[in-house]
Amino acid sequence: MKRPDSLYRRLLIWLLVPLVGLGALMLVQAYLDARHTADRAFDRLLEAATLAIADRVQWQDDQLWLDLPPAALEMLATDAEERVFYALYDGDGRFITGNARLPGDTRPDRVHDSVHESARGDTLLYRDIEWHSLTLRQGIRRSRLEDWSLQERFEVRVAHTREGREALTLSLLRTNLAYIGVMAALAIAALLLAVRSALAPLTRLRRAIRARDPRTLTPLELTLPRELAELRETLNDLLARMRRVRANQERFIGDASHQLRTPLAGLSTRAELALRQDDPAAWRSALEAMQATSDSTARLAGQLLSLTRLDNPEATPDLAPLDLNALARRACRDAWASCDRANIDLGVEAEDTPLMIDGVAWQLEEALSNLIDNARRYGAHCITVRVTDGPPTLAVEDDGPGIAKHQRLLVLRPFYRGRDGGEGSGLGLAIVDGIARSHKARLTLEPMANDRGLSVAIHFTGDR
Repeated sequence: MKRPDSLYRRLLIWLLVPLVGLGALMLVQAYLDARHTADRAFDRLLEAATLAIADRVQWQDDQLWLDLPPAALEMLATDAEERVFYALYDGDGRFITGNARLPGDTRPDRVHDSVHESARGDTLLYRDIEWHSLTLRQGIRRSRLEDWSLQERFEVRVAHTREGREALTLSLLRTNLAYIGVMAALAIAALLLAVRSALAPLTRLRRAIRARDPRTLTPLELTLPRELAELRETLNDLLARMRRVRANQERFIGDASHQLRTPLAGLSTRAELALRQDDPAAWRSALEAMQATSDSTARLAGQLLSLTRLDNPEATPDLAPLDLNALARRACRDAWASCDRANIDLGVEAEDTPLMIDGVAWQLEEALSNLIDNARRYGAHCITVRVTDGPPTLAVEDDGPGIAKHQRLLVLRPFYRGRDGGEGSGLGLAIVDGIARSHKARLTLEPMANDRGLSVAIHFTGDR
């Protein structure tokens, strides 16, 4: 069985993923900043080296001459053992001296990635180059002699490998990583505490529900944040509905026990009286009365079971296509014998063509059986089961005394009888009403012509 997902874990994932992404961006930014800082530092060394070389350039024997100071290149030689190259070119691009013939740059100054104008008027260009399979950072200083009688132009080209820059970049990055690591640890700790604190009210609510007595349906009284307060109110609404359901069930059980106690007590009394008699005729009369009482009790028990099945939402069957005309004819055939014994004219008015709806056959048969039985028990002489279309309607009409207008809603309650006469239990119309509601149909009780009789109709307004 798959374990349910944890809300705590989901919150951590949704919060940690952006935090990890932000941390990755911070690492990239830290690396870029460290590299930029290292480049700026070594570019200053390149600037100092080219300046030191340019200051030692002189005019001698009608040509440029360089007395290279050792410190000019030593400042670029760090512990990382970079390789350092330099070259001196005249204004026409001819190589004068140096330890490597470094390439020049013929592009205008404005297109270079780094251009620096010194205070003495020199132009210093920076660029990254690939030279003899080496990755170099090169600085080119374009200058001229400062003699008043000679303004010979020249270029000092200095380049070095990137080992020192990369070592400095890693050193700066390690320092930044230490700060980022501490910040990440503090952020994760704060996040864990925040999530646990945010879920604490939910834990209190869960414990409060778990600690309640299952028989207790009183509202939950617990101080919660607004989002969980809505959940608490929803639970309280559910508990209120459960209280009403339980009250209805207790009332129904009380009414049912009262209705069953009376005929059972009558059976016991009849049997006790019959046992005191010696006359077979008295015994027969007692047995006939007991048979009638047992029939009535059996019908009452059946109706109670039907009403219980209708009130159980877990036992609601699926709707299936059925023919109302065939259903009406079948219900009339089942009730014809009891009506014939009572000299009641029972008939059906239905078309030969099918009239299809989506419903539950046994429930609608139970509804027709209850309506026919109610009409028979309350004084009807003629009962008609009628099926009409537009919308599909199933109706039972009788010529009995009918039901007063002010009682037509009351008779839909269980155990309510419209009048004291008759043999009914007060459950028939309640069952019919429950069946109509389970089919999302509309139940109407209307008088017949001259305010005599009654027409009980179930109007199916749903899709066929």
